[in-house]
Amino acid sequence: MEFLRKSLSRRGSANDARKSLFPGKRSAETDVNSSPIQASKKARDCSDSAPIYTLNTLSNDIMQAVETLELADKVADGSRDYTLPSIPGQHRDLRSISPEVMADVVSGRYKYLFSDVTIVDCRYPYEFEGGHIKGAVNLFTKDDVNALLHRPVSGDKRHVLIFHCEFSSERGPKMYRFLRSQDRELHKDQYPALLFPEVYLLHGGYKAFFNKFKVNINVQYFVFFYFLLL
Repeated sequence: MEFLRKSLSRRGSANDARKSLFPGKRSAETDVNSSPIQASKKARDCSDSAPIYTLNTLSNDIMQAVETLELADKVADGSRDYTLPSIPGQHRDLRSISPEVMADVVSGRYKYLFSDVTIVDCRYPYEFEGGHIKGAVNLFTKDDVNALLHRPVSGDKRHVLIFHCEFSSERGPKMYRFLRSQDRELHKDQYPALLFPEVYLLHGGYKAFFNKFKVNINVQYFVFFYFLLL
């Protein structure tokens, strides 16, 4: 009996020691009465609730960061500030400039900042031939606009594009978005790199510019006479 009492006493002391080292109740996660199936289910539940970060998630985060830069004063690849002062335009997703800023571009006010500037007139050829902004090129199809992405860009400064159509309400914005989409696709493996990160839309289009700055318009009068004879 004496031996039994000593044995029980030693067990009680050991239990007391464990309680002093690990006070409090056991958590549900460490319940010794849980079966292996219950333990496995709890592990799956914890795994399902934890956030999973994949390459797709990381890519989306980068794209959101770059779009945030676009909404600020950074060009579309986030590398630098926009050069030209912009205005709120009809198309909130596009960067718009006023006819006054366009006139400054045509007069060369910003030439020390640009390696080149291309004014893209998206009107039909007969409209372009009837009159266009000095230095503009007539690119009215998607193939024409896409060809810009395969031309060498000269200089180590900025090559700026300015799109417009008659009113910059449909054709100009459409081609602007198309070029940006193609540029993104072409450089998807180097995101957010772009060949043309700095692109603008002429607010009000050719019509607004013509009304204010006729002196900067190249006009071929024979086109008007041709249509008068029809």
